[in-house]
Amino acid sequence: MRFTDLLRTTVLLSAAAATALALVTLGAATSEQDENIVWVSAGWWILASLIGAWLGRHEDASPAIGRLLADSKAATMMPEQRPGAIVVNRLWPLIFSTVAAGGMAVLAPQVPAVAAGFTLIWALSWRRQHLAVRAIEERDGVTFHVDPTSPLRAIRLVRTPGFRRERRIS
Repeated sequence: MRFTDLLRTTVLLSAAAATALALVTLGAATSEQDENIVWVSAGWWILASLIGAWLGRHEDASPAIGRLLADSKAATMMPEQRPGAIVVNRLWPLIFSTVAAGGMAVLAPQVPAVAAGFTLIWALSWRRQHLAVRAIEERDGVTFHVDPTSPLRAIRLVRTPGFRRERRIS
């Protein structure tokens, strides 16, 4: 799986998790007929959106992604392609925390509300990272792929030859 595709998938799944957790929060708050939870949650989600937009305003790769790209190993062949398994292996903490926070709505609707805010921050702060990685790929003429590893190990990338894009300056 291409690393840029994993980054885009991460952003989309984080936004979907935030939406699902917000819906669970609203459902739990209306069943308890507590409108204070709704207003406080809405304020937190607006604040989280502003924080995420502020953190994601840069168009360059984050330092963590820069280190990951620099530490990638060179290969002449693409690694094994199993996108579904790679997404589950890399994003299992997001999936687990979303399900756990959603399940807590029965006891405390505030838990999924807070989790929705943090997944919103995550989605908005990472929204441009795939563009930065793509720009590096085009500049260097390489393609970064996610190396299938254990879900408990750090992510590793494989760098394969790609197409270099020449830009004319006019």
